[in-house]
Amino acid sequence: MIKKIYILLLAVLGIGVFASCADQLDSDKYFRDRLTIEAVFESKTHAEEWLAYAYSFLKGENNEVTTKDVGYNPFCFADDMYYGDRDKTIDATKNELSYNMFKLGEYDENSYNVGAWGACYKGIYQASVFIHNIDKCKEMADWEILDYKGQARFVRAYYYWLLLRRYGPVPIMPDEGVDYTQSYEQIATPRSSYEEVAEFISDEMIQAAKELQYDFRTDNYAVSRPTRGAALAARAYALIFAASPFANGNNDGYAQQLVDDEGRRLLSAEYSEEKWARAAAACKDVMNLGVYELNYVGYSTSDNGPSDRPTITPPNDNNFSGKTWPYGWANIDPLKSYRMLFDGTLLPANNKELIFTRGATSIDMMVLHQMPKDDGGWNCHGITQKMCDAYYMADGKDVQGKDNEIGRGDGSARLTGFIGDGSHKAEDYKYCNIENNVSVQYADREPRFYASIAYNGSTWYYLSTKEEDNKRNQQVWYYFASPDGYRNDGFYLRTGIGIKKFVHPNDYPGNYVAKAETAIRYADILLLYAEALNELDGTYNIPSWDESMTYTISRNKEEMQKGIHPVRIRAGLPDYTETQYASKDELRKALKRERMIELMGEGKRYFDLRRWKDAPIEEALQIYGCNVFVAEANRDEFHSPIPIYNLPSTFSEKLWLWPIKHSELKRNPRLTQNPGWTMFD
Repeated sequence: MIKKIYILLLAVLGIGVFASCADQLDSDKYFRDRLTIEAVFESKTHAEEWLAYAYSFLKGENNEVTTKDVGYNPFCFADDMYYGDRDKTIDATKNELSYNMFKLGEYDENSYNVGAWGACYKGIYQASVFIHNIDKCKEMADWEILDYKGQARFVRAYYYWLLLRRYGPVPIMPDEGVDYTQSYEQIATPRSSYEEVAEFISDEMIQAAKELQYDFRTDNYAVSRPTRGAALAARAYALIFAASPFANGNNDGYAQQLVDDEGRRLLSAEYSEEKWARAAAACKDVMNLGVYELNYVGYSTSDNGPSDRPTITPPNDNNFSGKTWPYGWANIDPLKSYRMLFDGTLLPANNKELIFTRGATSIDMMVLHQMPKDDGGWNCHGITQKMCDAYYMADGKDVQGKDNEIGRGDGSARLTGFIGDGSHKAEDYKYCNIENNVSVQYADREPRFYASIAYNGSTWYYLSTKEEDNKRNQQVWYYFASPDGYRNDGFYLRTGIGIKKFVHPNDYPGNYVAKAETAIRYADILLLYAEALNELDGTYNIPSWDESMTYTISRNKEEMQKGIHPVRIRAGLPDYTETQYASKDELRKALKRERMIELMGEGKRYFDLRRWKDAPIEEALQIYGCNVFVAEANRDEFHSPIPIYNLPSTFSEKLWLWPIKHSELKRNPRLTQNPGWTMFD
């Protein structure tokens, strides 16, 4: 049976022989005879190596956040962020995808980002072999075998989730195997529907949750090994995507073209509200485990310098401001509570908000891309003016001038002036530690803004450097002719607004604090729960994952607040208004904005825009930013947003899903291409 599965994957998916590695098993060599397989899985050490190899494909193009090579993994960039380090040095032989090529869809089926398909199916195959053979291990206790089987089942389903998110509906490999003596045409496997793939992931994650022995891990496997919560959270994500407009009741021209080899529609033409209820129940399953909570740090009066100031208390909202956590922010520091999730201060084993991570192999290089050029960084990842405007003011109101340039603002004028210019004293701004000479547009913003955004004149800390090097606690400027301003080598911020969300005060190029990638965290699940409930009109009775209880699921304000309040309170922001709660449309807008802010830089926005069917509008809007061709002498002009024409903004139909490589299509005659892309060379 195992050999049949192996041959199927080789024939249908074009998966070649795995390369051997010092710390990984070369799977192919164990298929020479059945006795070898049995011998391998009798050994705990070899079995663990086999499972480690199954995990190994969760890297490179399958990373959640941007990596050293953004050209391979550009999915952190949508209408909120951009990268600029490849605009000047494109070399097709290096498979480098520039931001402009990425945004304009100027890539083909074979040249860029084409390894994820094969990598996922290699991982699926490796995990399947493990599931079928781990019971043979004589060196593990029964509970250990069960946990390891759950891990393999999780990672197999997770690869299907990564495939679904990127390529849409994909073939589900038969677990029972096929007759490999048949022709390619006879064993070829068609694409399953979006709903079928999501249901398969859901079923497998439930089974994995039953097998996994940990709700939360604090051992050596706290990084990168799944728990029961990780399985249930990944399940919730798959069901949310299946409930969203792209896959639920989609009858547009693209959906009609996305078919299998027999012309069967792969996106559901009939809308089902119950899918939202099932997704909400799946989120509720994670919440009811009782092991996850949002990270928070207590209120502090100590002053340890620019990187560790006393807590800045958010404005009085007559609600959260008078209550202690988790019902209010009176005793917490919202800025530090959010920042330490990403900068490495909090170890994964101590982070009860982190549900699943694949480790920290890529984070250091991402930080290097965002650090100032003058101090050894690459200074090439930034945010758009739209993203900057999305962050609230400290009192929960919109920043003045928000979205005026793209035609969605209220017409209010942007603030002018600078801290310390006589009219604007730093002490007049109570809700931030704002630096001198910084535009007042960046003053008194919500805490997540200061934890995430490298605005013009913000302070970079570099506490790991020697004092005599004069690199510590320095303001960085993006004006023309400044060290980190416009450069003709491409290493500059196109919008004059940068990112520092994953930067620790001690980070310096070559000397980084270890950080865990946030593949799935609890705040994400809470917001998905509120989103799913908001879409309901009816009431549904949905069993829990283990069928121990039945949830009554409806659009209930108090239930939606269970997802909304923790995120808003930790952010130091007031609750949504009664008008927003009363309107499904208004609350949907608010929740989309909340995800845009809360999850910025975590690889979610690109896929959210597609599942919501918002990408044709949001990604086609002109990108705006500061005028980086203006020197400090005309600093008012620098902070007056202008179109950034070297950051293209467009959306075409083929950009809904990533193309499937031609070689995969040739090997599997029943595999169909995503609309807008070609089938063969």
